[in-house]
Amino acid sequence: MLPGWSSETVDGHVCEVFEPATPSPHGFAVIYLHGMHQKSLSDNAVYTSLFAQHGLRVVAPITRRSWWADRVSPDFDPARSAQQYVMESVLPWMAAKWEIRPPQIALLGTSMGGQGALRFSFKFPQIFPTVAALAPAIDHQSRYDDEDEEILPQMYDSPESVRQDSATLHLHPLNYPRNCWFACDPEDYPWHESADRLRSKMYASGILYDCDLETSAGGHTWEYYNHMAPAAIAYIAERLERERLRVT
Repeated sequence: MLPGWSSETVDGHVCEVFEPATPSPHGFAVIYLHGMHQKSLSDNAVYTSLFAQHGLRVVAPITRRSWWADRVSPDFDPARSAQQYVMESVLPWMAAKWEIRPPQIALLGTSMGGQGALRFSFKFPQIFPTVAALAPAIDHQSRYDDEDEEILPQMYDSPESVRQDSATLHLHPLNYPRNCWFACDPEDYPWHESADRLRSKMYASGILYDCDLETSAGGHTWEYYNHMAPAAIAYIAERLERERLRVT
């Protein structure tokens, strides 16, 4: 782990936690949702430097191949879904440790975690009004019948049931996050197509969003995630500050 990172056991599961040397005076924090790769940010110098620069505390739950859904995944926990864990365990832990509560908390995700971050924010826009997603695997029902896909068929009974639980179908034109940014490399097949479909729905519904579906920097890879990291973290930092100044 790079300096500033540590492992914490939160309600029976490991989370990786980053505390910058100089935390934001306003308590800004990020929940990072990992992808199918399950790769940590604790050894990623690019993200660690950006978190430190903006004073962002980070909690990165490890839920394995859970798709961050409100469905029990045998790869994570036999009784609780990843959604339940984040909402019922991670958020209270952050409040107890740092006195940090929504809307001081932004969501950030890559790949599987990107779609998870969008789904969380679309389902709970008042709790997570700020979200940034890199290479979000939105239409993941396309993986259901893959030979190497073991988890989705244990969580859902059909590709259609996966689609019904996708981020796009949780988006409501009258109740959506105020700060939504997503990006996907044009060479990232098939996830670019599903990100573009989300963009079209948001545009047609008059929903405010920001996205970059044009920058190409390696496809569905960490080369791309690292290339886009400055834009993603700057967006999060700026929008958390905007939320702080927002008149309610």
